Order: sequence, then structure tokens, then C-alpha cells
Amino acid sequence: MRALVLDHPAPIDGDPLRIETRATLDPAPGDLVLEVAACAVCRTDLQIVEGDLAARQLPIVPGHQVVGRLAKVGRDVVGWCEGDRAGVAWLASTCGVCDQCQGGRENLCRAARFTGWDVDGGYATQITVRADFALRLPDGFDDLAAAPLLCGGVIGFRALERSGIAPGGRLGLFGFGASALLAMQVARSWGCEIHVRTRSGRESGTAMELGAASVGLYDEPTPPLDAAVTFAPSGDVVLAALRSLDRGGTVAINAIHLDRIPEFPHEWLWWERSIRSVANVTRDDARRFLELAASIGIQTRVQNFPLDDANLALRGLARGELEGTGVLVT
Repeated sequence: MRALVLDHPAPIDGDPLRIETRATLDPAPGDLVLEVAACAVCRTDLQIVEGDLAARQLPIVPGHQVVGRLAKVGRDVVGWCEGDRAGVAWLASTCGVCDQCQGGRENLCRAARFTGWDVDGGYATQITVRADFALRLPDGFDDLAAAPLLCGGVIGFRALERSGIAPGGRLGLFGFGASALLAMQVARSWGCEIHVRTRSGRESGTAMELGAASVGLYDEPTPPLDAAVTFAPSGDVVLAALRSLDRGGTVAINAIHLDRIPEFPHEWLWWERSIRSVANVTRDDARRFLELAASIGIQTRVQNFPLDDANLALRGLARGELEGTGVLVT
């Protein structure tokens, strides 16, 4: 098998991922081995590669939006067969017994391990996944279209739920990349009035095509919002969203890493406004989102790259140059 390996975090302009040939994978009991067809590129991958997120395992193969077919099925696995199509997402495993896991909040498990951060991910021709964490994918999406759903789609869906937005409510989306593109389609299916704020002219045009009620820059006012979701890894954007909330509204921060949150006056938070983080996803989030995505016909936009061009794809993401979600194809 072949993999793109990170030995030490470094700026993406220096091409820190190197190509390595490894032995073919064999599954442990309870595991599956997938032949990777496609792996979508995520900003979290970039943050791991460049060191914004501290390394938890080195060397590491990044990538956590993986689609493939089963090449091998480990002992004691039930319900999966060789040749089945499966997806691999950010959550690689949990303990299953702690209060968080037992309470339906496995995304908060202290023993959780994550694909492409703790265990090798999908920037490779093969990947191993625990059978009980592999995801079944809707037939209506081909491999390339399905890959962006597995992180950007699922975490955007969880962020909408964390924001408390109700069907028909007035929603703000601050930042408009791959995840916001999918979240907007969900919110539209709920009948929400959506106001997009972004610094990108190209993203503004896409938001208008999808039916945004208004589009503008971060400092341009919106009508009072019932809820907002931020997608840019910037504390300034969080405050722009907070200033736009109506009384009782919530900002959900859809980011694993922020540069900072600047000091701000209490008046912006008063009247029971709130700020909530969004941490990882659960398997139930993924299953519910994939079912919804199929039912409403969510459209993904992708830009394909050969596996060997992972550094190039991440550079395009860092510079805001990608036309949709970058997807590595094996």
C-alpha cells in the first residue's frame, strides 16, 4: 500500500507530507480493511499538518473523510462483507463505558481516538477501521460526492443542532466553505431564512445561488438572528456573529481550533445570548445526517486531486483556492 505520511508538523508550503510504501494491511479482530477510493481534505487535516493542533501520534497518515470498499474483514465482525462500501469519519473509537458514552455523548469521551490524529487516516490506498465505527453510505452518492459528507457535512449538521435553530428560524452562517455549503442546504430544507457573511466573493456568489436571504462581509449587519454558526477559525468572526444575535440567540462555533477570542463587552452577551462550542460528532449524528442528506438530495462540490498531490490540495485549502471540497483519489 501507499500512504502520505507526516513525520513532523511544518508549514504546508514546505510539502511536509511524504509518500511511503508500506505492507498491505491485515485487520485485527473486530476491524475492517478498506481499499480507499476517495478521501476528502478538511481544514482539520491542515491544522494537524501545520501544528495548529498538537500532534498526538507521529508519524501519522492524515485524513478522516474516507470512502472505500472492504478488502478484508477481521475475525468476530458481524454485518460487514468483503466488497461492501463503507465510510470512515473523524471518530475512530471510544471507550463505550464512561458516563459520556453511556449518555449518548460519545463525542466527549475522554478516551476517544480520532482518525488521522491518533490513528492513521485516509491519505492512503488502504485504511483500517473498527467495524462498529464504519459507516454505511447512501446509494445516491458516488464515492467522490460521499466523501465531503463524512466530516464537513456531519459536523455542520451537529453545529446547526447545537445552535438551537428551529425550522423557519432566522439563521446566520459566518464563513462559507465546504461545511457551510452543506449546512445551508440542511437549513434550507428546514425552511430557515439564511444570512451569509463571508470575505470571499466566490463564496458569496455560491450562497446567493443556494437561496441566501442576504450575503455580505463580516462587518455588514444582519437582521436580528435566532441563531448563528461560525465556520472560520477566527475569534473575530465569532464576535461578528454574536453582535448579530437577537435576544436569547446562540452562536455555535464549528471549529476545532480558533486563533483567539478577543475581549468584548458584556452587553454583546447580555439578554441570555450564548456561545457554544461544537466538539466532534457521534455515530448517531453521522447516521442521521447521511439519511437526511439522501432524503433532501444534498449536492456536494468537489475538486479532485491524485493521492500523491495531497500537499497541493492542502495548499489550495490554506489559500482559499479550491473550487469546492478537495478530494484525494487513489
